[in-house]
Amino acid sequence: MSSKYEDELGLIVMDNCKELGNKIDQNIMQRRSKKDSFIIPTNLVRFNNGEGKAVIEDSVRDKDLYIISDIGNHSMTYKMYGYLNHMGPDEHFMDIKRVISAVRGQADRVTVVMPLLYESRQHRRKGRESLDCALALQELQNLGVSTIVTFDVHDPNIQNAVPTSMSFENFYPTNTILKEFIKNEEFDPESVKFISPDTGAMDRAKFYANMFQADVGMFHKRRDYSKIVDGKNPIVAHNYLGGNLEGETAIVIDDMIASGTSMLEVAADLKERGARKVFLISTFSMFTNGLDGFNKAYEDGLFEKLYSTNLTYVDDNAIKTPWYKQIDCSNYASDIINTLNTSGSISELKNGKQKILTMLENKKNGEL
Repeated sequence: MSSKYEDELGLIVMDNCKELGNKIDQNIMQRRSKKDSFIIPTNLVRFNNGEGKAVIEDSVRDKDLYIISDIGNHSMTYKMYGYLNHMGPDEHFMDIKRVISAVRGQADRVTVVMPLLYESRQHRRKGRESLDCALALQELQNLGVSTIVTFDVHDPNIQNAVPTSMSFENFYPTNTILKEFIKNEEFDPESVKFISPDTGAMDRAKFYANMFQADVGMFHKRRDYSKIVDGKNPIVAHNYLGGNLEGETAIVIDDMIASGTSMLEVAADLKERGARKVFLISTFSMFTNGLDGFNKAYEDGLFEKLYSTNLTYVDDNAIKTPWYKQIDCSNYASDIINTLNTSGSISELKNGKQKILTMLENKKNGEL
């Protein structure tokens, strides 16, 4: 299906997302048999006092623009008063707003592709807390953004913060991850359990299990609400709710790994309960406390492999480990942008169950 925007596609790839953005550009060029890049050159200037500006270096008039940004890329740096600073999500989000302000009144339609949604962990308020994610979405809406594209958002209900005028599209890379898992790992499809590490991830685990037509288990995190450590109530214990794990392949599912402590505690518990193999799947892997905990857990045989994506920055030291498998989601992201630009239906992009079932059947028959 074509649309009035098909010939007006433009990609603004932020500095924090060059590798993924360039792959998306190449994929769309191949799909459309185009020789010229869709990327519009953009210069993000940073002054010595830390302030910045965005400069769009080509015309965006009447364009259907897709701004692609990885707000989780902490490897980006800038100098302020002679000191080297690492950019955090706040700086990345401000750069998105700078770009939007630079193209307003010229671009016909603006979509922000933010694989890791800004402030998605602060999606609800308790007591006198800020409600950062909702405020950020409303800011983008007020700036004239027509659509937000994100992946595996921490709490999809956050879209209720912008119920009108701005579309919120949340995609799951489930199909892309499971295809690689099925191809690469040895397991019995009849003896798989998907495990939610907490109550908040249960819907996600059920979504994965539905693809496999497998059983689901869950851990309930018991917290000490009298204390706050690193901004959270510390976990006292993990209580397992689910069927027998003896001899099973357990696959722990979550949207993101921050420090990873909780995920590794769940993996250890699963092994104690007799799971033959434990795999970890996380759309976003941040490793905020480094890799030592994962290296030791792998050496101790607590898990086989961690499957994650390239939708946010991951340090090369993690990518080089024997336990980390990075899944390239650029093809999936390209499909999404290409479909939205041509006004196609995105329903098929959100449902790949039949392909997974076919792969599992082939796996059972030894044809994969």
